[in-house]
Amino acid sequence: MLSTPLLRRTLYGAALAGCAVLGAAHPSGAVRSPYTVPRSALAVEQDGAWRAWWRSDRAPTHWDAALPMVEHAIAWHPAAGGVEWGELHLAGDGEAWRMRVIVARIDPRRVRVRLDTAFAHGVLGAEWTIDRAPREAVLALNAGQFVGSLPWGWVVLRGREFLAPGRGPLSTAVVIDSSGVLRWVSADSIPAIRHAPDIAAAFQSFPTLLEGDGDVPSPLREQTPDGIDLGHRDARLAIGALRDGRVLIALTRFDALDGTLDFVPFGLTTPEMAALMGALGCSRAVMLDGGISSQLLIRERDGSTHRWTGIRRVPLGLVVLPRAE
Repeated sequence: MLSTPLLRRTLYGAALAGCAVLGAAHPSGAVRSPYTVPRSALAVEQDGAWRAWWRSDRAPTHWDAALPMVEHAIAWHPAAGGVEWGELHLAGDGEAWRMRVIVARIDPRRVRVRLDTAFAHGVLGAEWTIDRAPREAVLALNAGQFVGSLPWGWVVLRGREFLAPGRGPLSTAVVIDSSGVLRWVSADSIPAIRHAPDIAAAFQSFPTLLEGDGDVPSPLREQTPDGIDLGHRDARLAIGALRDGRVLIALTRFDALDGTLDFVPFGLTTPEMAALMGALGCSRAVMLDGGISSQLLIRERDGSTHRWTGIRRVPLGLVVLPRAE
């Protein structure tokens, strides 16, 4: 019998070789600034029907609030203290013809957020998975991007800089200060705060999905020869800031065959992921490492867990713990 990891890899290869490519709904709506990106569209399942809500040629360049059609499609329910979560179902183009999105909202005032690492033989390496999260963790996920066995870009652990900032116009740093407040900092603003004494932890990631107060960055609206591939589809993971101070996590999973192939890295494009984070109410958002690296753990009040595992280990995780009373 095949082991579970081997079975998952075998199914993954089969899916890549033979998965059908199907079409999607095409939303209508007010004309917005067009994107010069591959044409695509998204619909959300609500009350048993598919409702179109976004398409690339009529896409907003700014999100000033959550889109009720998308937000109300989620049945939110509380997990352990400070965390609530739910799911929604999307229909898109190509490999994204059926997608499930797991969404979590975190109240930093009720939890502690920290970075977690994994060491192999005393050396930092790509060894972290949600299995390494502490038993008391109420939520855990992989953080940032990485190059080889090390995180990419700026990393601060326990108040000490571990890696210097990376360079990139579409990068964003997530900073956790000593009081537990999370801030989103653009790459060009990192030097001004880099040595601030109140920074407890920080990591850098890319690409930025939303900046300012809900603006979609211009590089995500126009395909250029030297820009990121705006038509590439993959499993996605992102972190965002809600306007009420909470943090939002969104993880996508391929939703075919009753979830049997949810580990296959089919999913949204980067512009579609930016639209999703905007429609969920984020003012700032940045992508985390997706594909076969993306993973998420959510713990219920009774101690039971929901787990969406990845195939690849990573060097850095983000862990949410109960705040001591």
